[in-house]
Amino acid sequence: MKEYYKNYKQFILPSGGSKGKRRDKKYALLLLFTFAVVFSVSAQRLLTLQQAVEEALKNSPDIIQARLSLEQNRENLIAQRASLKSNFRLNLNPIQFTRDRRYNEDIGKWIDVQNTESAGTFSIEQPIIWTDGTISLNNHFGWQDSYSSNTDNTTRGFSNNLSLKLTQPVFTYNRQRLDLKELELAYENSQLNYAVRELAVEKQITQFFYQVYQTQMNLITSREEYQNRKESYDIIKNKVDAGLTAKEELLQAELDMLSSKSTMQNNEVDLENVKDQFKQALGIPLEEDIMVIADVSVTPVDVDLNQALDYALNNRMELRQRQIEIEQGQFDIIKTNALNEFRGDIGIEVGLFGMDEKLGNMYDKPTDNQTINFTLDIPLWDWGEKKARLRATEAALQAKEYNLKDEEVNIKLTIRQIYRSLGNLLTQIEIARKNQENAELTYEISLEKYRNGDLTSMDLNLQQNQLTQKKNALINAIINYKLELLNMKLQTLYDFEKKELITPALEPESIK
Repeated sequence: MKEYYKNYKQFILPSGGSKGKRRDKKYALLLLFTFAVVFSVSAQRLLTLQQAVEEALKNSPDIIQARLSLEQNRENLIAQRASLKSNFRLNLNPIQFTRDRRYNEDIGKWIDVQNTESAGTFSIEQPIIWTDGTISLNNHFGWQDSYSSNTDNTTRGFSNNLSLKLTQPVFTYNRQRLDLKELELAYENSQLNYAVRELAVEKQITQFFYQVYQTQMNLITSREEYQNRKESYDIIKNKVDAGLTAKEELLQAELDMLSSKSTMQNNEVDLENVKDQFKQALGIPLEEDIMVIADVSVTPVDVDLNQALDYALNNRMELRQRQIEIEQGQFDIIKTNALNEFRGDIGIEVGLFGMDEKLGNMYDKPTDNQTINFTLDIPLWDWGEKKARLRATEAALQAKEYNLKDEEVNIKLTIRQIYRSLGNLLTQIEIARKNQENAELTYEISLEKYRNGDLTSMDLNLQQNQLTQKKNALINAIINYKLELLNMKLQTLYDFEKKELITPALEPESIK
């Protein structure tokens, strides 16, 4: 509240010039009236700019959506990296019984077959990301009881088949590595997007914050004007009662007072509407009563244009996002180039098979198994489909490269505009401050003339309106400078006030 009093005093109490006891009393009453409004609702919540930004970063709908997208891409990347590790699998078939009648071509008659078996397969599969191949170790163990009416014999025994298999695609791109790289880029892009959203929310909330503050100050100024109108009305009423002026002056003074009261009430409605919009952006209940406390002191900040351009081109996350789009476009070309491609597959498998009626004798006479296969997939004619799709993908990549260059130009253009605007706004602040001081002094002189009967009420009203406009103009000029300074910080990711870089809160690489 001390901070609010300081800001209130800076923009409501006149600066410079003589201050009479009457004017001090007027501003003291106005100040007490303002504090009474502040404390009239015990549950009212006071918000600084930093608190408002922190509140929005927790509850803003835009931030929540970006956070969910970040979580989705993070989990997809974790899943992909997990899929590249050894995959252990156990498949069990505890019992299987079959009985059927089959035709035996060797003896030329129908026979009855009955089979009971129990088996299980344990496998370890390991993707090879460097070659896009897969190596797997499989062990199939089972027990079987078979009967055939042809021989009228029952065969029982254990069997085990242990094999090592390698599959390797050739003449094609590494799909495992490309899929992983795509998910890594998607995750990085979602991190950048989340950080960009945070900066955008900070800008939006800051604009809303100062809009609420401006509306608050407009309300305070209108209340001050209303008090002045009431004072003018009392003065003219005393003059009319004393027969020193015409009654028409009193009617005009009353009309001015009612008009000022209407303006004050309109400002009260505007404040509540703006606060509701602000609360929606913050993600807090509309029923909660809030009031903002702003530090609107101005300290000119030295901004070097070349330095600002360097910071922006080196740090802006949007540029990295455009680069990611280019890398993804290059991946699209690789995939498109593999459409109807000439490719091959190599498969090598070696194994050891053993069986016996007794479990311990299965590998007394093992059998070696080997399989080697090499297959080719040769496209013959695709009617130009691959070439057309490849040209379309290359055109899309060129567009993304152009977007990167255009983004750099837009960044430079924006920085240059903000730089020029900052210098101009400092000049506007100084002019607005001088105008307010002159308007305050003019109003005090006019008020004294009005008391002495040397000035009409309409002339005094004109001076009052000018004073109100000058006060609002100074507040607006200062807030515009602060918003433009914030814009420079967000555009360059460098705080020229604190002389330090802004590091976005990206997640650490802890999921590898």
